[in-house]
Amino acid sequence: MPLSIGLIALLLYFAFDSIGQAVLILINLPLAMIGGIFALWISGQYLSVPSSIGFITLFGVAVLNGVVMVEAINLRIENTKEALKKAIFEGAISRVRPVLMTAIVAALGLIPMILSNGIGAEIQRPLATVIVGGLVTATFLTLFVLPVLFAWFSKGRIKQMQMHN
Repeated sequence: MPLSIGLIALLLYFAFDSIGQAVLILINLPLAMIGGIFALWISGQYLSVPSSIGFITLFGVAVLNGVVMVEAINLRIENTKEALKKAIFEGAISRVRPVLMTAIVAALGLIPMILSNGIGAEIQRPLATVIVGGLVTATFLTLFVLPVLFAWFSKGRIKQMQMHN
C-alpha cells in the first residue's frame, strides 16, 4: 500500500506541477481510510487481503474525485478573471454532480457484494465494505473540505497561473 500511495503522489506531482496540490489531493486518503476501517468495524469484519485490495481501489477513486475537483478549480482560476474565492466556489459547484455520480455508481454497484451470502461472499464482502464505507467519507471530503483547503495548499500554483495571465 505505501508503494501505491507513493506512485500516486508522484503522478499527481507530474500532473499538477505542484507539491501543494498533490498533497491536497492525497489528504483524501486518510478520510477514505477512516471510512473503510469504520465500515469494517461496524460490519464486524477484519482487515484481510481482500479488504486491503479494497483500500487500494478506494484510494484510486478518492484520488480521481480529488483530481476532478482540483482541475476544475484550476481551470476556473486560469480562464476567468474572477476573485479567488469565487473561482474556488464556482469550480467546486461545477464538479458536485460528477463527484457524486462517481461515488454513487461505485457504491451502488458494490451493494450486492455486501449483501451476498453465497459461495465466495466471505472474500468479496470485505472488499466491497471498505470501498462503500470509504467512499462516503472521501466524497464528503472532496465536496466540502477540499475546496476550503484549496487556496492554502495552492499558493505557489496560483501565483504561477497568475504570472502566465
